[in-house]
Amino acid sequence: MSAHHALGLCPYVVWRWTSCTPDGAARARAALRCALDQLGCDGEVISDAVLAVSELVANAVEHAVGPYELRLRRTATEIICEVEDHDPRLPDIPALPATPPFSPTEEGRGGGLEALCTLLSERGRGLHIVDELAKGAWGFRSEQETKGAWLALPMPLLRMPNEGEEGHRVVSGRRGAAQ
Repeated sequence: MSAHHALGLCPYVVWRWTSCTPDGAARARAALRCALDQLGCDGEVISDAVLAVSELVANAVEHAVGPYELRLRRTATEIICEVEDHDPRLPDIPALPATPPFSPTEEGRGGGLEALCTLLSERGRGLHIVDELAKGAWGFRSEQETKGAWLALPMPLLRMPNEGEEGHRVVSGRRGAAQ
């Protein structure tokens, strides 16, 4: 079975890690990038998914306990990425503005250094980024002992690797050298 059919309706675990895993978040991003590439996604979809999922991974690691899991599920029209942690409490979701997260606003103009520092703050923008990249198709689900943060990205037309490209032939759901 090829990777193009492997995901189906059942989630596919891409990476598992704990708070003790060295570079767990970076490894989760690398595993996601590889899995999406194997599915034939193009660079823009991969970049958007990795950036958005990075925000979900960062929130899970900072605000919840592990172990953690990154899962993928592909439908006919979208790719669903989910990050699961072991804290069933759903977070408070901030009100997200109708404008993109980094658009200039009139009230932010001429505010001096304080306004600039607020705009450039590294905190509090993650879900805004997820919302923008997923075009509003994201959320949380809670079960008895776990919580999952998910997002859905449109499934683009698949890029079929050229036979001559080294390492781009999918064999038995794994990337292998062309045979």
